[in-house]
Amino acid sequence: MVLVDTTADAVQLAEELLRSKALPEKAAADALHIAIAATQKIQFLLTWNCRHMANATIRHLIESACAMKGYNVPIICTPEELRKVIP
Repeated sequence: MVLVDTTADAVQLAEELLRSKALPEKAAADALHIAIAATQKIQFLLTWNCRHMANATIRHLIESACAMKGYNVPIICTPEELRKVIP
């Protein structure tokens, strides 16, 4: 298992995700999870949270907010979705 740090860059990106309304204030922890994964260049972010994270409807908002800060968003999906892609 690899542990990743919560860096200042990740905190700033999480704040941008909230400021840009890509995620609502009540999803601050979700914004931080996405930001940590993006700033650490993690390829996949697995979650069962389909309301604020693995949500195709808001994906473009998350991508735009991250791109404004120079980051790519990891593939955010459920474990079931990943299992279909990677046997």
